[in-house]
Amino acid sequence: MIIDAHVRLGPGRSAELAVAELAETMDRLGIDRAMIAAGEYATAWDNRGGNDEVTAAAAASDGRLVAYAVANPWARADAVAELARARDLGARALAVDPALQGFDLLDGLVDPLLAFAQESGWLVYVRTGTPPHAVPLPLASLARRWPALTFVMGRSGATDFWIDAAPALRHAPNLYADTSYAPWDTVLSEFARDPEIGAGRLVFSTDAPYTVPSAELARITDWPIPDGDRAAVLGGTLARLLG
Repeated sequence: MIIDAHVRLGPGRSAELAVAELAETMDRLGIDRAMIAAGEYATAWDNRGGNDEVTAAAAASDGRLVAYAVANPWARADAVAELARARDLGARALAVDPALQGFDLLDGLVDPLLAFAQESGWLVYVRTGTPPHAVPLPLASLARRWPALTFVMGRSGATDFWIDAAPALRHAPNLYADTSYAPWDTVLSEFARDPEIGAGRLVFSTDAPYTVPSAELARITDWPIPDGDRAAVLGGTLARLLG
């Protein structure tokens, strides 16, 4: 099974993705399931509209699409209420973006959302790569504060902060890296070789529409690692984390 850990639906600043286009890409590449998050505008501002879009798409997909919920933590209690509404509509994970939503991972603002995710049995996707807040090492510190939660380090710090991704994974055993943008001969292989990390801490992601999905998938299928490790990266690990 191949599961794409993160795509964004709807309009963004430089690209957009429609459900029909996503379905065509999945069929063409043999991707069985994809986790879908709201587009950038909806992640930052129109949380309700974004959650409605992704949960409706997931409900109509016969299980192929799994919806992330989004809520800007600055909305405080209203943000938690929006996550509860999205959960009622079928959302199964939380996606946050500190750069788009304008908060520091470690200042406590996002903690009520994390408490809700923990209560709901959700994993938490955190997009990284944009300083000063959306970077790997603060995320690792946050993950250590919430040891019962599973965190996915979106984009693994791409690109300027790849150097911090492996130390972040060593620091927090409940933190997983995604494969988008990362070359296997350097970044991914460092993760796989490290006895404290290993291929079991990696999940496949295209991060569409900001990448070429076929290239993202080929990077993993061409990566010279044992077939069992490849199967874990492509979907086995994420299927386990999703239950």
